[in-house]
Amino acid sequence: MVFSSLNFLFMFLPVILIVYFLSPRKLKNLVLFIFSLFFYAWGEPIYVVLMLFSTAVDYVHGILIDKYRGKRGSRIALISSVVINLSLLGVFKYSDFFIQNLNFIFGTNIPLPNLPLPIGISFYTFQTMSYSIDVYRNEVKIQKNIISFGAYVALFPQLIAGPIVRYQTVAEQLDSRKENLDMFSDGVSRFMSGLGKKVLLANNIGMIWDNLSVRPAGEMTVLAAWLGIVAYAFQIYFDFSGYSDMAIGLGKMFGFTFLENFNYPYISKSITEFWRRWHISLGTWFLEYVYIPLGGNRRGIGRQLINIFTVWALTGIWHGASWNFLVWGLYYCVLLVCEKLFLLKVLKKAPSAFGHIYTILATLIGWGIFAFDDLFDGIQFIGYMFGFGTAGSVDSSSIYYLMSNLPMFILLAVASTPLPRKLFMRIFKKKNVMLTAAQCAGIAVLFLISVAYLVDSSYNPFLYFRF
Repeated sequence: MVFSSLNFLFMFLPVILIVYFLSPRKLKNLVLFIFSLFFYAWGEPIYVVLMLFSTAVDYVHGILIDKYRGKRGSRIALISSVVINLSLLGVFKYSDFFIQNLNFIFGTNIPLPNLPLPIGISFYTFQTMSYSIDVYRNEVKIQKNIISFGAYVALFPQLIAGPIVRYQTVAEQLDSRKENLDMFSDGVSRFMSGLGKKVLLANNIGMIWDNLSVRPAGEMTVLAAWLGIVAYAFQIYFDFSGYSDMAIGLGKMFGFTFLENFNYPYISKSITEFWRRWHISLGTWFLEYVYIPLGGNRRGIGRQLINIFTVWALTGIWHGASWNFLVWGLYYCVLLVCEKLFLLKVLKKAPSAFGHIYTILATLIGWGIFAFDDLFDGIQFIGYMFGFGTAGSVDSSSIYYLMSNLPMFILLAVASTPLPRKLFMRIFKKKNVMLTAAQCAGIAVLFLISVAYLVDSSYNPFLYFRF
């Protein structure tokens, strides 16, 4: 079940809201836990057991870490927690990839387990590990109520696609949050904004990418390749940021405040800035639990570069068990190292437009690597973008695609900047009756159009499900 589905909008969400707000305070976490398990079981009935196991492992290890604090047993419990979590992730996400490469290198014929990838395992594994690590660091108190801890792990708003919510972010909210009308209305507004992004923007531009990305070389032109990769860049941004908006909005409806996950990344003027704005929760997780523990930038430039390499190799492979993701991570590693060593200084002296163009071009090439599970298909497509192996620069078909979809590309380009929000706030400078009425009307219209689209169309992919 996904947020942008009719089952969720008209069945699951209304029922949980009614049950949740009619329940007494002491039962609210139990309601969230049970409904979250049901939400997950809708798509993964078997792997609910895996989630419950992961929950139990980190709940028990948190208690052991606290019990033996200051002693060797505390460190052993932490290592045990991390090993178990990473082992689960390794078995279910990477076993086929590892065996395939083993067979290729050594000529063996080890059968693949072909285990289905549990939805959201990369997200909730990182969340549960953050709890154990933060307890060990004495940054949070242990959660003695397993229902409350289970509600944190399985919390349906951010379960399957983030943002990655660290335990310390919601520790107090788990036990003492207070829902109110203002927070709920803000949550509804944020959810509807995300729904519109996903259904009306990401889905429509995604169909362009799906059509252009499969063109054979004999029909591919340079213009078609660039239109396709720009369409994919918009699709993945509005798809994932829209889902994050829906998650943050749902969290507010239930009294939780999640941290932002996107901050207009396509307005960046360097790759360093881009990764401070894109998938912020993932970047923060790797910063706090990998980069800084490895020494960060405190042990000289050589060690810092090794740490950057480690983080970006892990960031790449976190996205999927495929060589294209690893190469994608290392591609950004090279760019970030170049910026750290000299390129940022150049960009600061150059006109801001130069930095923005460089960042967009570098990002589009990166999406070319990211979009294809087969690394060679991605490299071939990037070659098309620069005229290698194409049928020419333009043809009537690619010109038709450009002209017929130009309004959509312009709309998406504007929508990926802060301009619409600034314009809206300038028109309604103060929160008054006019602003409230405009927001309500806008939300209602957005919801109706989104639902009409969902009823009429069967195209409703979600790109980050596979991660």
